[in-house]
Amino acid sequence: MAMATLYRALLLLFILSDSFGRICSLGVGINYGQIANNLPSPSHVAYLLRSLNISRVKLYDADPNVLTAFANSDVEFVIGLGNEYLEKMTDPVKAQTWIQQHVQPYISQTKITCITVGNEVLTGNDVRLMSYLFLAMQTVYGALSNLGLSKVVYVTTAHSTGILSNSFPPSAGTFRPDLAEYIQRIVNFHSQTNSPFLINAYPFFAYKDNPGQVPLEYVLFQPNQGTLDPITNLKYDNMLYAQIDAVYYAIKAMGHTDVQVQISETGWPSKGDPNEVGATPQNAKLYNSNLLSRLQQNEGTPAKPSVPVDIYVFALFNENLKPGPASERNYGLYYPDGTPVYNIGLQGFLPRMDYSASWKNALSFFVLFLSLASLICAL
Repeated sequence: MAMATLYRALLLLFILSDSFGRICSLGVGINYGQIANNLPSPSHVAYLLRSLNISRVKLYDADPNVLTAFANSDVEFVIGLGNEYLEKMTDPVKAQTWIQQHVQPYISQTKITCITVGNEVLTGNDVRLMSYLFLAMQTVYGALSNLGLSKVVYVTTAHSTGILSNSFPPSAGTFRPDLAEYIQRIVNFHSQTNSPFLINAYPFFAYKDNPGQVPLEYVLFQPNQGTLDPITNLKYDNMLYAQIDAVYYAIKAMGHTDVQVQISETGWPSKGDPNEVGATPQNAKLYNSNLLSRLQQNEGTPAKPSVPVDIYVFALFNENLKPGPASERNYGLYYPDGTPVYNIGLQGFLPRMDYSASWKNALSFFVLFLSLASLICAL
């Protein structure tokens, strides 16, 4: 009797979850950072993401425990080569060795689709790293080609919006002149290898720095008057889409219209220091829930209406060991115990560490049900 009741409760929970319909059609990705000492095991995270039907995950490294935990799943992985690897990756032998150790052993069972070489290198202060970036990307790509993987795994790097010298109006978007030489090579590389240009975009920062001038509704995807690009007459009702188009126009100014822009990070913190205006659970909920609603519509930006916006939300969990202001530790959709930080309709399931026999059976049933649900979504 108890088991039957438990099964019915789990089934009802999943069916009634308002996430069921929207997540089935959602191509959103999630950033899975691990700068914390209290996170659930990768195998537990695999259950959680399966229950959310999220099929794209971005890592900041190539953690073998994570890649193994997601073996034989439908999850596509972006893995990362940290900035500390850039100099080594300019050496073809070392680049190929890294791929043989961190990609080849897993790729037959875990879908690795992308390697990000470095993160926000061009807006850092290390000129040596800047000089290594393009060569490292080129060398990693060459190593993938030698191993027959360049058609399966693409190579890119992630930038902050700080690479822009002008972002408004979007049609006047341009890259910083002092970075132009670096970025031109990278844009040419993306065009040649058919790989995306990644940008980490956070409207939160713009609001935090100028709360009196930047309308909160504009950055949270809420109804607002919007802004008009006087050159194109295109109207923007949110800052994120304006930032994306500014990058598109900056790339166009470098002679390319064949490179797709993807958002490798965006999110909103649920907590911050006293001077971090707007870092609240209410605003974080509005930003992420409204963003998911927009993504569900499979829409493009005003300048690229036929190209669906492609986004990886930051982040899956709050990370308690991240340095910097309090906001850095509070971007997660979930607490490490699997409890949602706020409700945006993503009713995931993080299995408990200690199972009774009934819970083991219930978990098996629930996972089976999720598998069937995923099949329904795919039809």
